[in-house]
Amino acid sequence: MTAVRQVDVLVVGAGPAGLAAAARLATAGAGRVEVLERETRPGGVPRHCPHGGFGTWTRPLTGPRYAHLLTTAAERAGAVIRTRTTALDWEVAATSGTNVLLTVGPEGPEALAARAVVLATGARERPRAARLVPGTRPAGVYTTGELQQAVHLFGQRIGTRAVVVGARDVSYAAARTVRTAGAEVVALVTEHPRARTSPARARSARLVQGVPLLTDTTVTELLGHGRLSGVRVRHRDGRTTVLPCDTVVFTGDFVPDHELARRGALDLDPGTRGPAVHTALHTSRPGVFAAGNLLHAVEPAGTAAREGARAAAAVLRHLAGAPWPHPGIPVTVEAPLRWITPNLLTPNLLTPDRSHPAAAPPPPHLLRIDAPLPRPVLYVHQDGRLLHRARLGVRTTQPHRTLTLGVSWHGRVDPEGGEVRVSAG
Repeated sequence: MTAVRQVDVLVVGAGPAGLAAAARLATAGAGRVEVLERETRPGGVPRHCPHGGFGTWTRPLTGPRYAHLLTTAAERAGAVIRTRTTALDWEVAATSGTNVLLTVGPEGPEALAARAVVLATGARERPRAARLVPGTRPAGVYTTGELQQAVHLFGQRIGTRAVVVGARDVSYAAARTVRTAGAEVVALVTEHPRARTSPARARSARLVQGVPLLTDTTVTELLGHGRLSGVRVRHRDGRTTVLPCDTVVFTGDFVPDHELARRGALDLDPGTRGPAVHTALHTSRPGVFAAGNLLHAVEPAGTAAREGARAAAAVLRHLAGAPWPHPGIPVTVEAPLRWITPNLLTPNLLTPDRSHPAAAPPPPHLLRIDAPLPRPVLYVHQDGRLLHRARLGVRTTQPHRTLTLGVSWHGRVDPEGGEVRVSAG
């Protein structure tokens, strides 16, 4: 192994979660805190989201401004941010047993040992190949992130007529980016029977902006050589149609960017497909924490930043000598719930240590649903025993919306019992 350089805390990913964690750790005097970012600039996805909606209600910001604010806070606190640097693999230091990350950057390969590691690698959209859409390989095929970077970061032209695949919030944001680039949105195409966004947003796009929405429709083939010339779609009744276009944007279908977690043999949750974490965001690998959209693809930047701060609090307790939790009690969900996070409970972490200055109440659980729920109620059971019942204050929850579940029931969990099941009705 090459010579190992020692740091106190290594944060992988300079998006909202990673920057928030680094700022808090450096402010609290955690020692040398380094942030690794493979992009050329820190800030994560907000860097190429020029619309508002970031920050707080009292201080709304655009994405680039929000990214700049987080970056400045981390740097002023004393964290070192290293861009164009990628973490490739893990080792364990032979003498100390600490985690060692093998990295490569502008100055070549390096091995970094850290007393604590925070994984904040975020999420990514599955591209056309991962969605198994056949056809040729022409220019003009994007994911939302690629589109936003091309338009907002590099000022590139993208074509004149675009089809947007998907009808979620991110799909409508992609349509807005297409129009910003001076191109026409031919249609939004979704395999679902209705748009998976707010009715007001769907109506505005259709009636005010003139963007057609094709529901119960699937993209089955990309056409064209050199440059995209169209997409073939199949409707629910079996009819096929070709939509002429020179650009197609695949949106949504986010998955955690968990390759480094997999390389580190961290336990992954089958629902989120990110690392399984305890309420204090510990992973199965001692000394390694995880936060942000690596845990739940995909939530707003503010949610990721708050999780980064919570992970920092747990890191401070770890550096102060707190024991690493044993394998916890799994928290699982039943359909139509899709996943829940945090998804492990450990008895000695259910009640925070108020004597520790970094202690904080456990965060609420986040859940995602796959189908509409009229007048939804959440139930929490363990071994057939009802621990909690919560009626949500909405008439109907829509698919792919996030729900929150409080933690007041944690104290009723049997430490010697089986898994905890969360269901909805």
